[in-house]
Amino acid sequence: MGKRKSFVNYILWRYLRFDRKHPFIYISFILSFLGVMTGVATLMIAMGILNGMDGELRKKLQIMEYPITIYAPQGELNSHFLQKLETQFPNYKFSPYLETTAVVQSGGELKGLILYGVDFKREKEINPILKKGVEEWKQPIGLFDVVVGKKLFDWLGVQPGGKTIFIFSRLSPMGFSVEPLFKKVRIIGYFQSGLSSFDWGIGYMDIRGLKRILNQPYFDGIHIWTPNPFKDIEKIRKFLPKSFTALGWWQQNKNFFAALKLEKTAIFLVLMLIVLVASLNIISSLLMMVMSRRKEIALMLSLGASPLQIRKIFLRMGILIGIGGIVVGSLIGFGINWILSHYQIVDIPKGVYGVDKLVVDLSWRDYLLIVGGTFLITLLSSLYPAYKASKIDVLETLRYE
Repeated sequence: MGKRKSFVNYILWRYLRFDRKHPFIYISFILSFLGVMTGVATLMIAMGILNGMDGELRKKLQIMEYPITIYAPQGELNSHFLQKLETQFPNYKFSPYLETTAVVQSGGELKGLILYGVDFKREKEINPILKKGVEEWKQPIGLFDVVVGKKLFDWLGVQPGGKTIFIFSRLSPMGFSVEPLFKKVRIIGYFQSGLSSFDWGIGYMDIRGLKRILNQPYFDGIHIWTPNPFKDIEKIRKFLPKSFTALGWWQQNKNFFAALKLEKTAIFLVLMLIVLVASLNIISSLLMMVMSRRKEIALMLSLGASPLQIRKIFLRMGILIGIGGIVVGSLIGFGINWILSHYQIVDIPKGVYGVDKLVVDLSWRDYLLIVGGTFLITLLSSLYPAYKASKIDVLETLRYE
């Protein structure tokens, strides 16, 4: 067994040496190696960037959308039910809210926003972005004090403490039409989530003031912070009446995350084409090697070498090219990912992506998938040339030698 292994390895390394008579074969080997290396490195960089940016978006959505939100039919969410929740789940944090739309004017332009009425003391415990937005406001928060997104704050052109007019809509006393309600509010600060849709279109008002404006004694929903929302949501659902609903932040953005997953899968498959092209080079290189070594292969078979040993020689040759490309490509991929994560080489618009530099996070699952897929393609590419080498007709090849 040892002699067979040494024979296979000896011939393998002999064939891998540069041959001046057939230089194009080795150029093809080098191109195959470079193709595998480039494919692995490119996939690692692309998957690292996609994972990093997706992770940042998830973090921001998790904060702004809240871990768990309770909804109920109109009028059933009230202070009494909130007390029952706090008694049943003392380790969770709750923030009831009202939700409405309003219009604000600046100069000759109007913009709409979603306005949440919240208890600022409760809300700051589960919303660090809002907490940061009001931390410089040292005065007591009044009934009609508002915090808006950074983009809307800049558009309004006010300073903290400045006043503006919010326009609400309400039914007329007879209930046959909708009439505007003008209310002067004070802008006490701004929050900056990094997501343009939030920074342009969301504001927070004291829940007591919004209750007066809307004349609404009940809540529209209750935001909940829990240590483990994926697990705790089931406990909450068991406690809720049948008419109530509890949704996690991942469920409220299901379509968005499905789109991200589809995008990642598509990019992975497209970039894997680089490895597939490299595998075609491996096939052609090994076939050229087999054709150029036909006489030597026939001679080895006539002297007692088995077809299995011949297959092993060319199979290992293709696998070595693949493993070499995977190792070098991995080193390049890890190196570039480290550079991108530690140095601000690429500037991106913070208003669009929420961060001003690339965030790179290559998971071990993705890395193993890249390596495993590349190795499998390389292995399959080596099978046919190895099979052809073992099927050379000894008598036909050596007849005129």
